[in-house]
Amino acid sequence: MSLNQVINTQAHPLSHSGYQQKCLEQLNSTGVLVLKDFLLRDALDQVVTEGKAKQHLAFYTNSGHNVYLTQKDSNFSDSHAHNQWVQSSKGCITDDQIGSDSALRTLYDADELKSFLAFVLGEQQLHPYADPLSSINLHYASEGQELGWHFDNSSFAITLLIQSPDAGGQFEYVAKLRDSQSGDMNYDGVSEVLQGDIKGEKLTIAAGDLVLFRGRDALHRVTPTKGDTTRMLVVLAYNSEPNVALSESARMTFFGRLQ
Repeated sequence: MSLNQVINTQAHPLSHSGYQQKCLEQLNSTGVLVLKDFLLRDALDQVVTEGKAKQHLAFYTNSGHNVYLTQKDSNFSDSHAHNQWVQSSKGCITDDQIGSDSALRTLYDADELKSFLAFVLGEQQLHPYADPLSSINLHYASEGQELGWHFDNSSFAITLLIQSPDAGGQFEYVAKLRDSQSGDMNYDGVSEVLQGDIKGEKLTIAAGDLVLFRGRDALHRVTPTKGDTTRMLVVLAYNSEPNVALSESARMTFFGRLQ
Protein backbone atom coordinates (compact mmCIF):
# COMPACT_ATOMS: atom_id res chain seq x y z
CA MET A 1 0.00 0.00 0.00
CA SER A 2 1.33 3.46 -0.93
CA LEU A 3 0.82 6.71 0.99
CA ASN A 4 -1.34 8.00 -1.88
CA GLN A 5 -3.77 5.18 -1.11
CA VAL A 6 -3.99 6.24 2.54
CA ILE A 7 -4.20 10.02 2.71
CA ASN A 8 -6.03 12.70 0.76
CA THR A 9 -2.99 14.21 -0.96
CA GLN A 10 -5.09 16.70 -2.96
CA ALA A 11 -6.32 18.36 0.22
CA HIS A 12 -3.08 17.74 2.12
CA PRO A 13 0.01 18.09 -0.13
CA LEU A 14 2.49 17.26 2.61
CA SER A 15 5.64 18.08 0.63
CA HIS A 16 4.38 21.45 -0.64
CA SER A 17 6.28 24.26 1.09
CA GLY A 18 3.32 26.63 1.12
CA TYR A 19 1.09 24.03 2.76
CA GLN A 20 3.78 23.19 5.31
CA GLN A 21 4.20 26.87 6.23
CA LYS A 22 0.44 27.37 6.61
CA CYS A 23 0.23 24.40 8.97
CA LEU A 24 3.25 25.61 10.95
CA GLU A 25 1.70 29.03 11.46
CA GLN A 26 -1.64 27.55 12.53
CA LEU A 27 -0.05 25.26 15.12
CA ASN A 28 2.18 28.00 16.50
CA SER A 29 -0.73 30.41 16.73
CA THR A 30 -3.27 28.22 18.54
CA GLY A 31 -1.38 25.15 19.75
CA VAL A 32 -3.65 22.85 17.74
CA LEU A 33 -3.88 21.87 14.08
CA VAL A 34 -6.74 19.82 12.64
CA LEU A 35 -6.25 18.33 9.17
CA LYS A 36 -9.78 17.53 8.04
CA ASP A 37 -10.51 14.37 6.01
CA PHE A 38 -6.85 13.39 6.17
CA LEU A 39 -7.51 9.71 5.58
CA LEU A 40 -9.13 8.47 2.39
CA ARG A 41 -12.43 6.64 2.94
CA ASP A 42 -11.12 3.22 1.89
CA ALA A 43 -8.14 3.49 4.24
CA LEU A 44 -10.37 4.69 7.08
CA ASP A 45 -12.76 1.78 6.55
CA GLN A 46 -9.83 -0.65 6.62
CA VAL A 47 -8.54 0.74 9.93
CA VAL A 48 -12.04 0.63 11.46
CA THR A 49 -12.35 -3.02 10.41
CA GLU A 50 -8.94 -3.81 11.88
CA GLY A 51 -9.79 -1.95 15.09
CA LYS A 52 -13.04 -3.83 15.60
CA ALA A 53 -11.39 -7.18 14.87
CA LYS A 54 -8.65 -6.59 17.43
CA GLN A 55 -10.60 -4.85 20.20
CA HIS A 56 -10.65 -8.07 22.22
CA LEU A 57 -6.84 -7.80 22.47
CA ALA A 58 -6.98 -4.41 24.18
CA PHE A 59 -5.47 -3.83 27.61
CA TYR A 60 -7.85 -1.71 29.73
CA THR A 61 -6.89 0.75 32.42
CA ASN A 62 -9.01 2.70 34.86
CA SER A 63 -6.96 5.01 37.04
CA GLY A 64 -7.06 8.15 39.11
CA HIS A 65 -4.50 10.94 38.69
CA ASN A 66 -4.01 14.65 39.12
CA VAL A 67 -3.83 17.01 36.15
CA TYR A 68 -0.03 17.13 36.34
CA LEU A 69 0.29 13.32 36.16
CA THR A 70 2.36 13.35 39.36
CA GLN A 71 1.97 11.88 42.84
CA LYS A 72 -0.01 13.68 45.56
CA ASP A 73 1.95 16.19 47.63
CA SER A 74 1.40 16.19 51.40
CA ASN A 75 2.38 19.87 51.49
CA PHE A 76 -1.01 20.62 49.94
CA SER A 77 -4.51 19.85 51.15
CA ASP A 78 -6.65 17.23 49.40
CA SER A 79 -8.74 20.03 47.89
CA HIS A 80 -5.70 21.78 46.39
CA ALA A 81 -5.42 21.68 42.60
CA HIS A 82 -2.28 19.56 42.84
CA ASN A 83 -4.06 16.86 44.83
CA GLN A 84 -7.48 16.75 43.19
CA TRP A 85 -7.97 13.39 41.53
CA VAL A 86 -9.71 12.84 38.17
CA GLN A 87 -10.45 9.55 36.39
CA SER A 88 -9.18 8.16 33.09
CA SER A 89 -10.20 4.88 31.50
CA LYS A 90 -9.53 3.36 28.09
CA GLY A 91 -8.45 0.26 26.20
CA CYS A 92 -5.37 0.08 24.01
CA ILE A 93 -3.76 -2.18 21.46
CA THR A 94 -0.06 -1.68 20.77
CA ASP A 95 2.29 -1.33 17.84
CA ASP A 96 3.07 -5.03 17.67
CA GLN A 97 -0.66 -5.77 17.30
CA ILE A 98 -1.06 -3.49 14.27
CA GLY A 99 -0.88 -5.48 11.02
CA SER A 100 2.17 -5.20 8.78
CA ASP A 101 -0.21 -4.45 5.88
CA SER A 102 -2.27 -1.94 7.85
CA ALA A 103 -2.89 1.54 6.47
CA LEU A 104 -1.66 2.79 9.86
CA ARG A 105 1.71 1.16 9.24
CA THR A 106 1.99 2.75 5.80
CA LEU A 107 1.09 6.12 7.27
CA TYR A 108 3.40 5.94 10.29
CA ASP A 109 6.46 4.77 8.33
CA ALA A 110 6.10 7.22 5.43
CA ASP A 111 9.12 9.52 5.09
CA GLU A 112 6.89 12.18 3.54
CA LEU A 113 4.68 12.29 6.65
CA LYS A 114 7.65 12.29 9.03
CA SER A 115 9.30 15.16 7.16
CA PHE A 116 6.07 17.15 7.19
CA LEU A 117 5.50 16.56 10.90
CA ALA A 118 9.10 17.41 11.77
CA PHE A 119 8.85 20.75 9.93
CA VAL A 120 5.52 21.72 11.50
CA LEU A 121 6.61 20.63 14.98
CA GLY A 122 10.02 22.31 14.76
CA GLU A 123 12.00 19.07 15.09
CA GLN A 124 15.11 18.05 13.13
CA GLN A 125 13.84 14.51 12.58
CA LEU A 126 11.24 12.13 13.95
CA HIS A 127 12.03 8.55 14.94
CA PRO A 128 9.90 5.56 16.01
CA TYR A 129 10.09 4.19 19.54
CA ALA A 130 12.77 1.57 20.11
CA ASP A 131 10.44 -0.68 22.09
CA PRO A 132 7.90 -2.88 20.24
CA LEU A 133 4.77 -1.40 21.83
CA SER A 134 4.76 2.37 21.81
CA SER A 135 4.94 3.73 18.25
CA ILE A 136 1.35 3.14 17.07
CA ASN A 137 -1.41 2.76 19.66
CA LEU A 138 -5.12 2.33 18.95
CA HIS A 139 -7.27 3.50 21.86
CA TYR A 140 -10.83 2.42 22.61
CA ALA A 141 -13.35 4.33 24.73
CA SER A 142 -16.67 2.57 25.25
CA GLU A 143 -19.74 3.74 27.18
CA GLY A 144 -18.68 5.84 30.19
CA GLN A 145 -14.95 5.80 29.49
CA GLU A 146 -13.10 9.10 29.47
CA LEU A 147 -9.78 10.91 29.82
CA GLY A 148 -9.72 13.25 32.81
CA TRP A 149 -8.23 16.73 32.74
CA HIS A 150 -4.44 16.65 32.40
CA PHE A 151 -1.33 18.28 30.96
CA ASP A 152 0.86 16.16 28.68
CA ASN A 153 4.45 15.34 29.60
CA SER A 154 5.48 15.41 25.93
CA SER A 155 5.74 18.58 23.88
CA PHE A 156 3.37 17.37 21.15
CA ALA A 157 0.77 14.71 20.40
CA ILE A 158 -0.32 13.35 17.01
CA THR A 159 -3.71 11.65 16.90
CA LEU A 160 -6.08 10.32 14.29
CA LEU A 161 -9.77 9.86 15.05
CA ILE A 162 -10.96 6.58 13.54
CA GLN A 163 -14.52 6.24 14.85
CA SER A 164 -16.73 8.79 16.59
CA PRO A 165 -19.09 7.64 19.36
CA ASP A 166 -22.85 8.16 19.28
CA ALA A 167 -22.40 11.03 21.75
CA GLY A 168 -19.86 12.32 24.24
CA GLY A 169 -16.17 11.71 23.64
CA GLN A 170 -15.70 15.46 23.21
CA PHE A 171 -12.13 16.80 23.23
CA GLU A 172 -11.95 19.96 25.34
CA TYR A 173 -8.94 22.13 26.13
CA VAL A 174 -7.86 25.34 27.83
CA ALA A 175 -4.89 26.75 25.94
CA LYS A 176 -1.79 28.18 27.65
CA LEU A 177 -3.09 27.54 31.16
CA ARG A 178 0.39 27.09 32.62
CA ASP A 179 4.02 27.79 31.73
CA SER A 180 5.85 24.54 32.47
CA GLN A 181 9.17 25.89 31.23
CA SER A 182 9.23 28.55 33.96
CA GLY A 183 7.75 26.20 36.56
CA ASP A 184 4.44 28.07 36.82
CA MET A 185 1.75 25.45 37.57
CA ASN A 186 -1.10 28.01 37.77
CA TYR A 187 -2.91 26.23 40.59
CA ASP A 188 -5.62 28.91 40.70
CA GLY A 189 -6.43 28.53 37.03
CA VAL A 190 -6.47 24.74 37.27
CA SER A 191 -8.86 24.95 40.24
CA GLU A 192 -11.22 27.14 38.22
CA VAL A 193 -11.29 24.56 35.43
CA LEU A 194 -11.85 21.64 37.81
CA GLN A 195 -14.67 23.55 39.53
CA GLY A 196 -16.29 24.37 36.19
CA ASP A 197 -15.74 28.13 36.44
CA ILE A 198 -13.55 28.05 33.34
CA LYS A 199 -15.01 26.06 30.45
CA GLY A 200 -12.80 24.25 27.98
CA GLU A 201 -12.88 25.08 24.30
CA LYS A 202 -14.39 22.25 22.25
CA LEU A 203 -12.40 20.87 19.32
CA THR A 204 -14.56 19.74 16.42
CA ILE A 205 -13.05 16.62 14.87
CA ALA A 206 -14.53 13.81 12.79
CA ALA A 207 -13.41 10.33 11.80
CA GLY A 208 -10.45 10.57 9.42
CA ASP A 209 -9.12 13.86 10.85
CA LEU A 210 -5.48 14.14 11.93
CA VAL A 211 -4.77 16.37 14.94
CA LEU A 212 -1.48 17.88 16.10
CA PHE A 213 -1.75 19.22 19.63
CA ARG A 214 0.65 20.89 22.02
CA GLY A 215 -0.64 19.70 25.38
CA ARG A 216 2.23 20.37 27.78
CA ASP A 217 0.78 23.73 28.80
CA ALA A 218 -2.81 23.28 27.59
CA LEU A 219 -5.10 21.51 30.07
CA HIS A 220 -7.31 19.05 28.18
CA ARG A 221 -9.67 16.11 28.54
CA VAL A 222 -12.01 13.82 26.60
CA THR A 223 -15.52 13.65 28.05
CA PRO A 224 -17.20 10.27 28.74
CA THR A 225 -18.33 8.30 25.71
CA LYS A 226 -22.09 7.78 25.40
CA GLY A 227 -23.90 5.10 23.42
CA ASP A 228 -23.07 1.73 21.92
CA THR A 229 -20.46 2.93 19.40
CA THR A 230 -16.90 2.78 20.70
CA ARG A 231 -14.72 5.82 20.15
CA MET A 232 -11.50 4.73 18.40
CA LEU A 233 -8.47 7.01 18.28
CA VAL A 234 -4.96 6.29 17.00
CA VAL A 235 -1.90 7.86 18.63
CA LEU A 236 1.12 8.16 16.34
CA ALA A 237 4.08 8.49 18.69
CA TYR A 238 7.51 9.66 17.53
CA ASN A 239 10.70 10.83 19.22
CA SER A 240 13.08 13.62 18.27
CA GLU A 241 16.02 11.28 19.05
CA PRO A 242 16.65 7.72 17.80
CA ASN A 243 16.67 4.59 19.97
CA VAL A 244 14.34 5.92 22.66
CA ALA A 245 12.05 3.45 24.43
CA LEU A 246 9.12 4.19 26.69
CA SER A 247 10.11 3.40 30.27
CA GLU A 248 9.31 -0.06 31.61
CA SER A 249 7.07 1.40 34.32
CA ALA A 250 5.09 3.40 31.73
CA ARG A 251 4.74 0.33 29.49
CA MET A 252 3.40 -1.73 32.37
CA THR A 253 0.97 1.06 33.32
CA PHE A 254 -0.34 1.72 29.82
CA PHE A 255 0.00 -1.68 28.12
CA GLY A 256 0.22 -4.24 30.95
CA ARG A 257 3.39 -5.79 29.52
CA LEU A 258 6.93 -4.94 28.43
CA GLN A 259 7.00 -6.68 25.05
